[in-house]
Amino acid sequence: MAENRQDDDVVTGSHRSTVRSLLRLWPYARAVRGRLAVSVSAASLAMLSTLAVPVVLGRIIDGPLAERDLAGLWPPVGLLLLLGMVEAALFYTRRVVLSRPLGRLEAAMRADLYAKLQRLPVSFHDRWGSGQMLSRATTDMNAMRLFLAFPLVFLVVNSVTFLAGTVVMFTQDWRLALIVLLPAAPLFVLTRRFESGYSGAARRAQDQNGDLATVVEESILGIRILKAFGRHRSMAEHFREQSHQLRRTELRKAHLLANLWAVIVGLPELALGCALAVGAYLVAHDELSAGTLVAFLSTALALRWPVESLGWLLAYANEAATATDRFFEVMDEPETEDPGTATELGASDGIRFTGVRFRYPDAPADSPDLLAGIDLHIRSGETMALVGATGSGKTTLTALLPRLYEATAGRITLDGRDVRELPREKLRELVAMAFEEPTLFSATVRENVLMGAPGADERQLRSALATAQAGFVDTLPAGVETEVGEQGLSLSGGQRQRLALARAVVGEPAFLVLDDPLSALDVHTEALVERALREVLGSTTALVVAHRPSTVLLADRVAVLADGRIEAVGTHQELLRDCPHYRELMSGGAVLVPDGPFASDDPFTSDRGHTR
Repeated sequence: MAENRQDDDVVTGSHRSTVRSLLRLWPYARAVRGRLAVSVSAASLAMLSTLAVPVVLGRIIDGPLAERDLAGLWPPVGLLLLLGMVEAALFYTRRVVLSRPLGRLEAAMRADLYAKLQRLPVSFHDRWGSGQMLSRATTDMNAMRLFLAFPLVFLVVNSVTFLAGTVVMFTQDWRLALIVLLPAAPLFVLTRRFESGYSGAARRAQDQNGDLATVVEESILGIRILKAFGRHRSMAEHFREQSHQLRRTELRKAHLLANLWAVIVGLPELALGCALAVGAYLVAHDELSAGTLVAFLSTALALRWPVESLGWLLAYANEAATATDRFFEVMDEPETEDPGTATELGASDGIRFTGVRFRYPDAPADSPDLLAGIDLHIRSGETMALVGATGSGKTTLTALLPRLYEATAGRITLDGRDVRELPREKLRELVAMAFEEPTLFSATVRENVLMGAPGADERQLRSALATAQAGFVDTLPAGVETEVGEQGLSLSGGQRQRLALARAVVGEPAFLVLDDPLSALDVHTEALVERALREVLGSTTALVVAHRPSTVLLADRVAVLADGRIEAVGTHQELLRDCPHYRELMSGGAVLVPDGPFASDDPFTSDRGHTR
């Protein structure tokens, strides 16, 4: 899978630097740059007010306390209280000023990702697990938003604080300042090494989290299969294996961070202890005042947070950088070009496939094309049945018509107009599809059916339901307003298939593609649907993938697909007489089941293995 290759890239180090990755957020962060500036300014002023406290303390010790001037003690004490109140107000401002804008920014990025996923070709979704997309749209988005809210601000604020604190310490005593700053060089080297190791571990953890989400989603959606075949234990073992991989990676991250923290806490503490010893010696020899020593140590202690937070900030920056990389991996995916500008079709000519070839993008280089030169003409107003053995490419061929996949070569036309000349939105208004595996969404019956034609009225809705023999919807608790649940699993396989068929015909499309639309129906319902469907097919140009004779009989002519080509075209009776391969298919000599990426693996929803 793509994510595994990406993980290998991270391990070998062929990835962007943290800074370069995070800079890619700027087009989105630009919208909140004013708020970011206010937040950074407020936090910087708050930290600088903290550095003013040691200076005031030094003045108190060397002034009022040394001179036992109680009256002179109150002004500096009042100043300390004021500094504390100012610091609290500034930190409050920093939090408030960013919370709402960053929420909008996260929503905008998530909307862009979702829109991109809708525009990407089906071949992209064939390669990527749904859990990977889910983790990018949730946890990765949250990581990027939190980085802009906290680590980014404090990386700037802590740098300003450290520089200002260093200046203050040098003004107090340059000798002690040099001692305190001695760990800076080894800390710089260590953090560089930490960043290199942690970014790889962070990326690996995020990819593994996406893989784990995929396992959970597949287990929930396929729960009936797991229970029916008693595979819940093996799936649970697979889940545990994925969980343990993620746990090991998270422990690796924790180990790296613990090592860094041990050093960034230990070295400054050691340096501070040395500075205290030297400072005490200088005070004892009257080379330094006690107030200055206290002020210096207080300033050094105030710098502990900017130094100790370095590990957390670097860790979060790397997490956000890898999340950004994962986000832009999707956003950078090339979309299939849609240069079509035509709005009208030509003269009535039906559907033509001319020299159409196709191979999947990830197919081995030495493998033959799945479709090796399709030439087929479906006359205007005609219904053509498409038959072929398992794996012959029937479903794939139908998917080329609305450009769910792009033909590798050749030309497909609708009434003389090349489908590539039509905008996809227009093309998919003209061509309606009903897949063999009926996918429904967590929405009402009405919303699911009207996905086929959002502008359809009540009459068209009822007509489509009648054509699909979906009168059962009136017995549902809220009729057409009943929520069917995720994947429509609250309905039977036949009910789902009838709603999918209603969705295809509700818009009265000019071109109709049906992929074995009756496979999950009982014999009685199938006969009723066929009778109603004949009226629909009489007013449209249709391509019907058929796996049994009863469906074939809906068509005016039949095309036989074999070895990537159309082997024969004719009426049902002509092909029974003249085409041995067709006779074999219709007699059950070959197992007729749907093929291609839309095929169903659910034994509860289909009797597709039967012929008559």
